[in-house]
Amino acid sequence: MTHSPTLPLSGRRALVTGGSRGIGAGIVRRLVADGADVAFTYSTSAGAADNLVAELSTNGVKVVALQADSADAGAVQAAVGETVHQLGGVDILVNNAGIASLAPLESLSLEEFDRMVAVNVRAVFVAIQAAVKHITDGGRVITIGSVNGDSVPVAAGLSVYAMTKAAVAGLTRGLARELGPRKITINNLAVGPVATDLNPDEGDFADANRAQTALGRYGDTADVASVVAYLSRPEADWVTGATWAVDGGYTV
Repeated sequence: MTHSPTLPLSGRRALVTGGSRGIGAGIVRRLVADGADVAFTYSTSAGAADNLVAELSTNGVKVVALQADSADAGAVQAAVGETVHQLGGVDILVNNAGIASLAPLESLSLEEFDRMVAVNVRAVFVAIQAAVKHITDGGRVITIGSVNGDSVPVAAGLSVYAMTKAAVAGLTRGLARELGPRKITINNLAVGPVATDLNPDEGDFADANRAQTALGRYGDTADVASVVAYLSRPEADWVTGATWAVDGGYTV
């Protein structure tokens, strides 16, 4: 496939945090397929990042991998700056990087607590704060949240993770007002169970999760990526400050 001005995101420039694998890689692939130049960050999976760049660079668009630990605010800021340098600007920011340390209240360490807040909340704020200095009017900010920001149906040590995902939903609502005058939309996706290497759709835990969805299946990374792609397009100009459930009916 070659770069074509007829593609819906042709000429747009995107940054995806945590884009080397799983949902993030699915988002990178979809944005590239829709014609965008894409930079993505990764923390430790350099091999996967290099492979993704090699896979997608034949599509006639620019794809750049940037090493950045989202727990490091300076690294996140630098990644935004490098995206602008490498791509010539940024129009779309997708906050995908996230971690989960599952542990009961009694045993969750403060170090785990702080790292979840740093990656899942602070890094989202830092990336947005840095990116909006460069995002053109009419740009897009999309955060990959979780259904657990609103609902925690199992006792699986998800309390602090749920807190972080509720926080970014609230941040999204507040920033919609601040970014609205520039016609920059910002939205949050409350994602349900999605099959990835870190969250396989097999086993007892997966079976229990699958049974709670209305559609009776785990999501695929492409299911999330397609919603990100839609929200990145001009057709979504009037959607902002929203949290969309992308969960196969997990929360209905």
